[in-house]
Amino acid sequence: MTDHNSNEAADGDNRQYAGPDGRVVPVITRAGEEDTGTSQSGGAVRVSGVSIQHTPATKIWFGQVSNVPGYRSLPHHHGEAETGGYVLRGHARIYFGQNYSEYVDMTAGDWVFVPPFMPHVEANMSVTEDLVWLTTRTPENIVINLPEVDDSILVGYRRG
Repeated sequence: MTDHNSNEAADGDNRQYAGPDGRVVPVITRAGEEDTGTSQSGGAVRVSGVSIQHTPATKIWFGQVSNVPGYRSLPHHHGEAETGGYVLRGHARIYFGQNYSEYVDMTAGDWVFVPPFMPHVEANMSVTEDLVWLTTRTPENIVINLPEVDDSILVGYRRG
């Protein structure tokens, strides 16, 4: 029988996540207490709910990314991090490929996986509504900004 009050995980040792009192418990980040000191890319604002900056997490970053109407990120990639996203509201477009000439569109309810080291630009295709999505990254919120590109090379993109 497993002692559910112990610091031992069912299949391993999770003592590295113990608080000052030695107990391992879920860590809550309350609304308004998220970490906003994350790496940004132009118009993309990243707010961290779970990260190494304010929880015991060491292998995951989970947060909310938003773009105001008509704004876009700088070209960037996420280093070795695998990235998953879920669109909460709005019309997103991710530009990638040679000169960012390829793209995929997403709307509320869509999921996306962006492989490590893939240069891309995230854009809010609406000039009237915010784009909001949830994003998770492993191992951490790595953001490596790349040289800026002119809006004119991004097919269909227009600023708000």
